[in-house]
Amino acid sequence: MEPMKPMKPMSGGEAWWPQELGQPSTSGGQNGMRYAFFPDARRLVIDTDGKRTTYDTGDHQINGVSQSNGSAPTFSSRQGDVSVKDLKTVD
Repeated sequence: MEPMKPMKPMSGGEAWWPQELGQPSTSGGQNGMRYAFFPDARRLVIDTDGKRTTYDTGDHQINGVSQSNGSAPTFSSRQGDVSVKDLKTVD
């Protein structure tokens, strides 16, 4: 009997955000929505059921998210909570 071979490292999966933004400082997801925040670019990218939207976060430094079923997500930042409804979309 041969000894067990070491397992290959697990892949984190393919990045779903625009590659030009680099690596996010924070990312996560819940309820069919996932997000990634890029502080240097001041961008928040949200993917909801395959539809990707990019937001300008201005001075907000996103570090968490909360969402109730059916409502828009609210993000935590050092400046307080911010709703995506209050952020400008960018192309």
